[in-house]
Amino acid sequence: MSEVPYASVMGSLMYVVVCTRPDIAQAVGVISRYISNPGKVHWRVVKWILRYLKGSSDLCYDGTDVPLLGYVDSDFASDVDSRRSSTSYVLTLRSEAVSWVSWLQKIVALLTTEVVYVAAIKACKELIWLKNFLKELEKEQEAPSLHSDSQSAIDLANNLVYHGRTKHIDVRYHFICELLKDGMFSLLKMHTSQNLVDMLTKVVTVRKLKSCSTSMGLLSLRIRI
Repeated sequence: MSEVPYASVMGSLMYVVVCTRPDIAQAVGVISRYISNPGKVHWRVVKWILRYLKGSSDLCYDGTDVPLLGYVDSDFASDVDSRRSSTSYVLTLRSEAVSWVSWLQKIVALLTTEVVYVAAIKACKELIWLKNFLKELEKEQEAPSLHSDSQSAIDLANNLVYHGRTKHIDVRYHFICELLKDGMFSLLKMHTSQNLVDMLTKVVTVRKLKSCSTSMGLLSLRIRI
């Protein structure tokens, strides 16, 4: 493995993820954790990703007239070494992905509600920044919607009640409550099957991957023609 350009290829894949291809964010995020000591199985996964990119090189963005929206999701303790959970969100404008993230949280969450709640905080900060940025470009948006499939996290954000299971959550994460009260954005429930962030959070089927990619505006040139 010392002769394999693992770190160089990983750098190229990360560049692709950041710039144009959210559909490989989850896979690249997982294998990047082993960049200091990769094995043959990790290199095999890298080659699978490269083959996938070659086979889908005709993808391009093609959206519709839809306002700014956000989608957030998270798993629970997915990293077997640190027991940290993954944060994933996608922000779309005109049904096209303009900002996306798939990374490990910096805290070890104790509840699934806490995991999604912290992920929603990250997503709402990006959502508010993007909303203000569009305002500077004279493309002001109404209060955008952030969608999540966790009803408990939504209830906690809309009605902050301290009790035995959530009082340990750091106070810095509770500013989302003030943003919701001020009407800066809305936090809405959606079914898990409709959450397009699934492919950034966990391994999904080919059918689900295509569905999520299409929802982000990634369409094949052959389909457009």
